[in-house]
Amino acid sequence: MIRNFKLALIALTFCSVAGAATTMEKDGVLRDESGRTLYLFAKDEAGKSNCYDTCLAKWPAFVAKADAKPSGDLTVVTRNDGSKQWALKGKPLYYFAGDAKAGDINGDGMGGVWAVIRSGAPAAKTGASTY
Repeated sequence: MIRNFKLALIALTFCSVAGAATTMEKDGVLRDESGRTLYLFAKDEAGKSNCYDTCLAKWPAFVAKADAKPSGDLTVVTRNDGSKQWALKGKPLYYFAGDAKAGDINGDGMGGVWAVIRSGAPAAKTGASTY
């Protein structure tokens, strides 16, 4: 199972650099600027995604523009196909296709290898895990 990342700040917002992603902490979980939950994959390596093909269909990458620049804890990794993906301290970030709306965390704990990124705030409840 993935160890949860502890976020040092209550809210992480990276918007001062051109091409940077905007993220935020809401309800103790890291989300993109529209409130969609971001996930980590335990089988990834620092700086490298190991989620392709059918995995990527279920777990879409948090895509970065080609000119994206790292900002704070948000870094950029290059996928095998040359596209860019946002990462947290080098660990690629994903969405879960099963999250129907902003705020959903339906992929948390899935397969014992997917986890939301939580701050020190109380954990959000899911049926899948008790992080």
